[in-house]
Amino acid sequence: MNFDRINEKLSILADAAKYDVSCSSSGSKRQNQNKGLGNASMSGICHSFTEDGRCVSLLKILLTNHCIYDCAFCVSRKSNDVKRAAFTVQEVVDLTINFYRRNYIEGLFLSSGIFKNADFTMERLLLIAKKLRLEENFNGYIHLKTIPGASDELLKEAGLYADRMSINLEMPTEEGLKLVAPEKSHEDVKKPLGFIHQQRVEFNAERKLVKSTPTFVPAGQSTQMVIGATPENDMQIMYTANQYYNDFQLKRVYYSGFIPINHNDNMLPSIGTQPPLLRENRLYQTDWLIRFYQFDVTEILNKQNPHLDTDIDPKLSYALRNLHLYPIDINTADYHLILRIPGIGVQSAKKIVTARKFGKIYSYQLKRLGIAYNRAKFFMICADDQFQQKDLLGSQIKNRILSFSKSKYLKNQPNQLNLFD
Repeated sequence: MNFDRINEKLSILADAAKYDVSCSSSGSKRQNQNKGLGNASMSGICHSFTEDGRCVSLLKILLTNHCIYDCAFCVSRKSNDVKRAAFTVQEVVDLTINFYRRNYIEGLFLSSGIFKNADFTMERLLLIAKKLRLEENFNGYIHLKTIPGASDELLKEAGLYADRMSINLEMPTEEGLKLVAPEKSHEDVKKPLGFIHQQRVEFNAERKLVKSTPTFVPAGQSTQMVIGATPENDMQIMYTANQYYNDFQLKRVYYSGFIPINHNDNMLPSIGTQPPLLRENRLYQTDWLIRFYQFDVTEILNKQNPHLDTDIDPKLSYALRNLHLYPIDINTADYHLILRIPGIGVQSAKKIVTARKFGKIYSYQLKRLGIAYNRAKFFMICADDQFQQKDLLGSQIKNRILSFSKSKYLKNQPNQLNLFD
């Protein structure tokens, strides 16, 4: 083995893979079998992070950065003047096993540029996963990128060896995609997403009858949208995400702030433009509200409010626009309504519902539960609270909350942004 050449390939193909943030590592429970190597855990793999919050505990590489497509936003685009490289199937298998034995990683995230055609590329991704599982007895986490246009037979077989599969939507709308990647279509993404979703449903149904039925993509599917390269507003982005959650039961949608990487594209933000990290964070917060806080996307974003606020999170923004729905009585409201109080998270809401079974809840008890009381007090009442804020306007409440939260909202934005409570 030429170690210098392998190191050069690894440097090129790991660097090219960093732009894909859909590097999820949770949701699978693959037990170690036959004294094999490693296992995968439901709780995910989260040992170390880059400064911008990306999990790096997976070997995250491209099989190759050669590509037949010329997508304007992609560093591996056909016309881009970059160093090209490609691993062999056995090189990826050996790297994964050797890195795992040295405790560098706990799994593999494998994507690829498309060379020759979709089936040619997907067949090699499948072969890597198959060799790891069957020849190396590797039980660790494997995340494979689905190649648009690959045959159903290859996708079905890949699903038997991968823990998670994902395929990038790229741009939030078909119109935006055509601007930067005219050769691609959202239909090319929907077809494999739909096929794998249907296969998961069928395999899960069969497992209820036959326990020996193998698992099929046990950690589900995910996708990624690039944010800020094309002119979609926040409403268009989140409506697309919501549709894909509903249609394909995705585990995650990832929102990746566009990083300018090419010099010759007048249609895209220029080199040196800062990635929209704050906007990315607000989109993730909205995503959390839809998935965990029981909000409908139309409550947060609609024709009257197509953009997310930059200075406050979307949950607070919703509350300020709907003051007629507040205050919410902590001692009588159901769990669903308590979740809508800014400053109260999912775990805190559950604690409140449990605690009030033993008596009325007072403000000092709420503070002990760990809620953001200085925010929540404007939208709730408890046993000893007469709701003194009833005559305040939304703008006044907003200013008071911002004054309490200067360290969060008004300072220079850090690389990694916090989610709200």
